Amino acid sequence: MELRIFTEPQQGAMYDDLLAVARTAEELGFGAFFRSDHYLGMGTEGLPGPSDAWTTLAGLARDTSTIRLGTMMTSATFRHPGPLAIQVANVDQMSGGRVELGIGAGWFAQEHTAYGIPFPSTGERFDRFEEQLAIITGLWGTAVGERFTHRGTHYEVLDSPALPKPTQARPPVLIGGLGKKRTPELAARYADEFNLPFVDEETTATQFARVRAACEAQDRDPATMTWSNALVVCVGADEAEVERRAKAIGREPEELRTNGLAGSPGEVVDKLRRYAALGAERAYLQVLDLGDLDHLRLIAAEVAPHV
Repeated sequence: MELRIFTEPQQGAMYDDLLAVARTAEELGFGAFFRSDHYLGMGTEGLPGPSDAWTTLAGLARDTSTIRLGTMMTSATFRHPGPLAIQVANVDQMSGGRVELGIGAGWFAQEHTAYGIPFPSTGERFDRFEEQLAIITGLWGTAVGERFTHRGTHYEVLDSPALPKPTQARPPVLIGGLGKKRTPELAARYADEFNLPFVDEETTATQFARVRAACEAQDRDPATMTWSNALVVCVGADEAEVERRAKAIGREPEELRTNGLAGSPGEVVDKLRRYAALGAERAYLQVLDLGDLDHLRLIAAEVAPHV
């Protein structure tokens, strides 16, 4: 199982904080550095304030050299699909082809009202999300010298030169969520990876099965999909260290053991293996204390070699 680092900068982080985590993750051999795409802290003021996901990733593209970079998840409500396709292609070029686009319909109403971003109904958000997927992948997939057109309900793209092109033939697209019908259908049609955030093993098995069925209904081999989970992580060399790390992020060790990856390295390895048995090929480790780089070192030394 590949282990990736996943951060939530809206909770309070400057660029240099993220750079320190990304460079440490790179040095330690983690598969990727991902960040959320949010403009408002949750349960906190998030001082000094939010950072824009793709602005941050552009900086990291130049300030790192090998680690893959991505969002979990960019909100389709934040950006028009054409400019987003350009942004991602630009950052992919800047990174030498290391970018991945996690994208979703958007859900956090308060961050929209706080910064003047329209927040349509759930149905309309999913309609827009579907069109964004069609446009972004369509722009990237249009050959140089050809034109791309999309006439939809919410977006109309006419005779686009579909430039610039990313360095990768197509940056991997990640879709996730617990929707029973539309989410699996969109994942089967557009996603290179399907991710489940913060869910237990039973839910993972059920939703992976829905997405596999959606793939088969569209004559897609489910083996062409990468399967992943995102879980908060809190590992300690001993119980005192687990308690200290849990306290630092405002959580209780037993709650984290139930709802995340917490405890000794052995406990975390055992739980990761159970997710792997359900088909998960990657785990995104949600790191909430960005100043605790020794946490990453412990995971790299005592967890990663065993999964």
